[in-house]
Amino acid sequence: MTSTRERRNPPSSEADERDRAALARARRGRRSEEERRRTRSTRSAPRSGRAVRAESLRARPTRKKEIRRRWVALLIVATLVGLGYLLFFSSLLGAKDVAVQGAKTVSAEQIRGVAAVPVDKPMLLVDVDGIRDRVAQMPGIATVDVSRSWPSTIEIAVTERTAIAFFDSGPGGDGVHLVDGGGVVFKTVKARPAGLPELKLPKVSADDPVTRAVTAVLGVIPQALLKQVTTATAQTPASVQFTLTDGKTVRWGDAGKTDRKAKVLAALLTQKGKVYDVSAPELPTITS
Repeated sequence: MTSTRERRNPPSSEADERDRAALARARRGRRSEEERRRTRSTRSAPRSGRAVRAESLRARPTRKKEIRRRWVALLIVATLVGLGYLLFFSSLLGAKDVAVQGAKTVSAEQIRGVAAVPVDKPMLLVDVDGIRDRVAQMPGIATVDVSRSWPSTIEIAVTERTAIAFFDSGPGGDGVHLVDGGGVVFKTVKARPAGLPELKLPKVSADDPVTRAVTAVLGVIPQALLKQVTTATAQTPASVQFTLTDGKTVRWGDAGKTDRKAKVLAALLTQKGKVYDVSAPELPTITS
């Protein structure tokens, strides 16, 4: 009987075996997909409130740090305000002294008077350009430089004019006048200065081209020659001539080719003559 039932239930076919294997693979696939979904869900799940609060507390500065920052900012503002008050409104850093440098023939006190530096005025508000312009108008001053020397000194450095010649206004005039290398008449003296040539010109002025030409020549000729010049004159800017201590006349021309003219003239003066013309140093002449 047993053998009969066995015969009635034959062994599974190969198709059944394949179906069971496919079902097993499908079950394993579903489990793997579920595991992947759980993993993704775990990774993307929001962090706990405690973790978020802890991170937020770490990111925000503590109250003490915030208060400290506010005090530092307030201190910086107060410092800037105080510094601005000292620089622009307080006499603590105001001008108290005026130092004059380079003054020799012009009185330092006279320069201070003309400069008119406002005492105790804040240094940054002192008009150094105005001071320079006022001092520069003084006849004996050639150049002026004005600067601030902290905390409370205004420095005025001047370069005085140097006389290179003079002219006499003659009877009824206002005296003997000193002239610098730019033709500027800057000082009046009582007597004729020794060692300076006299200008024999119809007009002496820094605005006069002839005056500027003559003084320019006197400013560039060698000192040894300048010491021998007693008078200088010209009719045009290119016709400068001067007389030497021995009575000889030198026709110099304009202020160009100074070195060449000086060398040629030195050689000519060793020869007899009365008028020495080096205005064209390539073709010098001597007239008896």
